[in-house]
Amino acid sequence: MKLAVVGGGSTYTPELIDGFARLRDTLPVEELVLIDPAADRLALVGDLARRIFARQGHPGRITTTSDLDAGVADADAVLLQLRVGGQAARHQDETWPLECGCVGQETTGAGGLAKALRTVPVVLDIAERVRRTNPDAWIIDFTNPVGIVTRALLQAGHKAVGLCNVAIGFQRKFARLLDVTPGEVHLDHVGLNHLTWELGVRLGGPDGEDVLPKLLTEHGDAIAGDLHLPRELVGRLGVVPSYYLRYFYAHDEVVRELGTKPSRAAEVAAMEKELLALYGDPALDEKPALLAKRGGAFYSEAAVDLAASLLGGGGSAVQVVNTYNRGTLPFLPDDAVIEVQARVDGTGAAPLAVPRLDPLYAGLIANVTAYEDLALDAALRGGRDRVFRALLSHPLIGQYEHAEGLTDRLIAHNREHLAWA
Repeated sequence: MKLAVVGGGSTYTPELIDGFARLRDTLPVEELVLIDPAADRLALVGDLARRIFARQGHPGRITTTSDLDAGVADADAVLLQLRVGGQAARHQDETWPLECGCVGQETTGAGGLAKALRTVPVVLDIAERVRRTNPDAWIIDFTNPVGIVTRALLQAGHKAVGLCNVAIGFQRKFARLLDVTPGEVHLDHVGLNHLTWELGVRLGGPDGEDVLPKLLTEHGDAIAGDLHLPRELVGRLGVVPSYYLRYFYAHDEVVRELGTKPSRAAEVAAMEKELLALYGDPALDEKPALLAKRGGAFYSEAAVDLAASLLGGGGSAVQVVNTYNRGTLPFLPDDAVIEVQARVDGTGAAPLAVPRLDPLYAGLIANVTAYEDLALDAALRGGRDRVFRALLSHPLIGQYEHAEGLTDRLIAHNREHLAWA
């Protein structure tokens, strides 16, 4: 089995490598190719990856290359984890929206749109080159904004599934609180990428006992504290929103906070320098503890599970993924991309049925789906008016004066990445 990782020079990659090494019985990788145009970073990460495999006795071969076509040739699956523009572009995404009184974040709001506009054309070019080289390869997208990027891939006819680590993070957290193994925890996880709610927490499988009320009663303070939302709000909802819902439920509070501290991109950039210095130590043969602060917790476990199921291995039959709606949420188009539990096998992902959603959640999902329609249109066809329409439709923006100001700033800060600008 051959896997290729586009964006293999990312400081995330040792987390992925550690998962491949530990879970080799689930996903028996024989060859792993790390692909990245940043040769210096790629060399550091590639050498550490080989040391991690060697320490854990993994027999697979790890190679590195800046040649995309050569790297993906004959790959059974291609993982996408790239960041167009790097942390510098992310810093812009997190700062200029604040000038208009709006949340600055890399996956939602105006910053999320900017990232989509930069990313979708690049990902589609990569996917087309994968298809020319190996039309049977699966594409697993971890590149944000995952929902929009996955929809672009699926609409272009690619064999693609989107992946996020929010659900597996909740699964692991709830398992610790309940003192059970993660495999015993099944989430009623519903929504869009970075716009999801845990409607139930079931023990033993999709039809198991729902212990979410118990979790909220016994651990509500801890759960709300992790979300940075009031305990009272979480109790009134009776569900657990993803932490990205704080941008919607406490927008003005978040804007005030973001205006008083360095951007997350600045923090990550500093962390990456330290990580790369650690990676250069020839004695290091495991992922360093600092990597846990970088983000992407449990990404490796989720990626291994998904790849194993798609490639006919020992992955879980049911996983949380991003895939076509296909009537699962009846108030959305069939070709909307949703994030829900799905049965995953060699044919792809088939969403499980979900209960009728409370309008409190369905309304926001429908609104953000409409924004994603317009965002993808802007990413594919460009143009100032399409950018403005997408921004105006977003529930975190909504006002025309904000949308006008944000449109000008988005284009100004991303001109080098927008072929039409």
